[in-house]
Amino acid sequence: MKLGIVGLPNVGKSTLFNAITNAGAQSANYPFCTIEPNVGVVAVPDKRLDKLAEMYDPDKYTPASLEFVDIAGLVKGASKGEGLGNKFLSNIRECDAIVHVVRCFENDDIIHVEGSIDPKRDIETINLELVLSDMEMLERRIDKTKKMLKGDKKYQKDIDLFERVMKALEAGKPARSVECDDDEKAVLSEVALLTNKPVIYAANMSDEDFSNGLESNQGYQEVKKIAAEENSGVLPICAQIEEEIVDMDKEEKEMFLADMGLEESGLDRLIKECYSLLGLISYLTAGKQEVRAWTIKKGTKAPQAAGKIHSDFERGFIRAEVIAYDDLIACGSMTAAKEKGLVRSEGKEYVMKDGDVVLFRFNV
Repeated sequence: MKLGIVGLPNVGKSTLFNAITNAGAQSANYPFCTIEPNVGVVAVPDKRLDKLAEMYDPDKYTPASLEFVDIAGLVKGASKGEGLGNKFLSNIRECDAIVHVVRCFENDDIIHVEGSIDPKRDIETINLELVLSDMEMLERRIDKTKKMLKGDKKYQKDIDLFERVMKALEAGKPARSVECDDDEKAVLSEVALLTNKPVIYAANMSDEDFSNGLESNQGYQEVKKIAAEENSGVLPICAQIEEEIVDMDKEEKEMFLADMGLEESGLDRLIKECYSLLGLISYLTAGKQEVRAWTIKKGTKAPQAAGKIHSDFERGFIRAEVIAYDDLIACGSMTAAKEKGLVRSEGKEYVMKDGDVVLFRFNV
């Protein structure tokens, strides 16, 4: 899963990215590696996996992971290829979701590119470039579909949908703000529109905002309103705090966050928000060789989930031996769980649940 971090200059985007990447590099729980300077892979924190590791003492411990990409190069006119515009837009196109960092803090030492703090304007600046790029792409798609309509009238539905989305884009609204049923969502996903990608607005605030209460920050209120209108997520975050806790050990970090009135770091909250927005869940495999978390979409059936491990598992799927994580922990071992009849044998139609501990049986 790839998440692109975007934002105007001096909003805290790179500070946040560096804090996320360093958090991974410095902490034993979050393995991190830099693939290239602007890409970082961060482990998804999962206490269930830690518990299974205690139970099995495995040779290998493999958490699920998310890839963060620091996307630079946005200037006004990016949709026309100005600055690093084309590169910027193609980088976003490759991402599954966008983390849009918006500055909501005042600081005279950090000059804003526009000269003042205005989260609404900043969001509109970036969204406008994405909207203009999408309009161009959708126009081409409408022309192509109209040609196909001559041979088959079933494409009229698609044209009606595209024109509805085009109206929203012309009004400066993102494609994700358009209400669609499941069939329409599937059609629209084939067009690869930038403004149809899920977005989390990371409202970057000062540590004082976290101490004094977030709701008093006017900029944060504006970001929340915009996010609600376009079906996006919003996450209050302080890049400065994230930077400060990078080098702390676990206990020191917990005490520091508690003083700020926080239970989790911004990275942990960001990952949870991403999972929720993208409709992702994790299932677990456990044994002496390895305990591992696998990321799948909600609604995935057992054979397709097995295919995440290896295509042979899906092709030769026989059954899945499943137990809920809580049941396994309560029993203390897989043997005890089997004796109590809590391990179920599930077939091809079984829909996977978050926290299922699974052994797949297959034959190729």
